[in-house]
Amino acid sequence: MFTITKNAKTLSMALMVVGLIALIFGFYTDAHAAWPSLLFNTYFYLGISVFAVFFIAMQYVSEAAWSIVIKRIPEAIMSFLPVTGIIMLIILISAAMHFGGNHIYHWMEVGIMTEGTENYDEIIAGKEAFLNTTFFLARSVIYILGWIYFSRKLKKLSLDEDKHGGLSYYKSGIKTSAWFMVFFAVTSAIASWDWIMSIDAHWFSTLFGWYVFAEWAAIGFATILLITLYLKRLGHLENVNESHIHDLGKWVFAFSLVWTYMWFSQFMLIWYANIPEEVTYFNARLQDYNIDGDIIPNNYKFLFWFSMIINFIFPIILLMSRDAKRHNSRLILVCIIVLIGHWINAYLLVAPGTLGPHGHIGFTEIGMGLGYFGLFLYIVFNALTKVPLEVKNHPFLEESKQLHT
Repeated sequence: MFTITKNAKTLSMALMVVGLIALIFGFYTDAHAAWPSLLFNTYFYLGISVFAVFFIAMQYVSEAAWSIVIKRIPEAIMSFLPVTGIIMLIILISAAMHFGGNHIYHWMEVGIMTEGTENYDEIIAGKEAFLNTTFFLARSVIYILGWIYFSRKLKKLSLDEDKHGGLSYYKSGIKTSAWFMVFFAVTSAIASWDWIMSIDAHWFSTLFGWYVFAEWAAIGFATILLITLYLKRLGHLENVNESHIHDLGKWVFAFSLVWTYMWFSQFMLIWYANIPEEVTYFNARLQDYNIDGDIIPNNYKFLFWFSMIINFIFPIILLMSRDAKRHNSRLILVCIIVLIGHWINAYLLVAPGTLGPHGHIGFTEIGMGLGYFGLFLYIVFNALTKVPLEVKNHPFLEESKQLHT
């Protein structure tokens, strides 16, 4: 059985204290800036958590064997989903009520869809059938409750299979996973439109759902790989060999490329067409602000290019060869870079549309991120202590143990 080391517990507690201080500091000094910080950090960790459910479901529907020996890790990561889900709902409900200075979503402003009012916006009003507060909140509740339901169902089937054996639990897992895949395909895309894309309500991208999924997959695989390597270093997961590590490394490499492809496709097509209502999204991230004749430097330009470069170049250079994906130290370095790079990208998805020229990464943003990290470590490691790390009675277990690539 896995037990949390004293150092890991101390670290997670210390990080949670930092996060709490940053949360209080942020809301005390500038609540308008603190809400976007809380949103993008929640989006980041919710993506890791819900991707763990997708990972488990994909193994079932594809009848994959290679991943069975690391199955407990994504199952533990799923334990963090209710935390991020509840926090996300708090953010959304607060935005709908304009509570505590939460003005993340411009389309929720009073009178913005009512013709004749001072705030009336014809473009946003044309989206009222979809972008209305009641429907928005109802959809969000459905996404989160649905993801939590499937995560708990799949974990229960896995643990029952350990206890009782037989093929019935595996077959039920396939059926549950198939339903989840359909549900996730729809809800993950629409959630990305609701929670992130609607911040810039005049703008839209037809591949935004894929772009967000590619990010969730990259950080999800990086997280699973890091935890796997950590447990191996502590002497656990004796059935995990170099081939399993290699396969996880391939997925981190692959989805880093997929995310870059989505990033490039979205940027290049909009840049080339140069249609005013499309380029507004990138103008907010790349062009200096002109406010009443005063030119204000854009704080996001460097981060925009920096996040793309490190999320693409480092995995390409460091993980291209076969041997590199079996080099633990190099894998750890790349995974940390990928997580930091996509954390910055998550910030860029939220801050320009909510804070405009006033956005910057400071103590509030970093502190909340560290606090989330500490809470994530505590809950995931605590989940790992409650179940055996070694899977039992799975029909593909022996095949997984003998993986060699």
